[in-house]
Amino acid sequence: ASFAEPEGLTLVLTRESADEEGLSYEGTFRCISLQVQSSLEAVGLTAAVTGELAAHDISANVIAGYHHDHIFVPSHQAESALRLLENMSSRR
Repeated sequence: ASFAEPEGLTLVLTRESADEEGLSYEGTFRCISLQVQSSLEAVGLTAAVTGELAAHDISANVIAGYHHDHIFVPSHQAESALRLLENMSSRR
């Protein structure tokens, strides 16, 4: 994925690809793909997920696909984030 903004270009790619191309990056992230099928018009899912992660000081960046949302979290917090989301899912 890529996002062209006035301030610059954001690319979502593997660390290996960035290294091969000599691209700099500020951090590494892991992708957690939500298995719930969500509509692009659904309300509240992103807020619930990011709110749960934020309550535990885990930053989250979301890319919404047509069928699923994909949450990018700092690599060093990925396991904790996954456990939180699994616990959240079991409460519903």
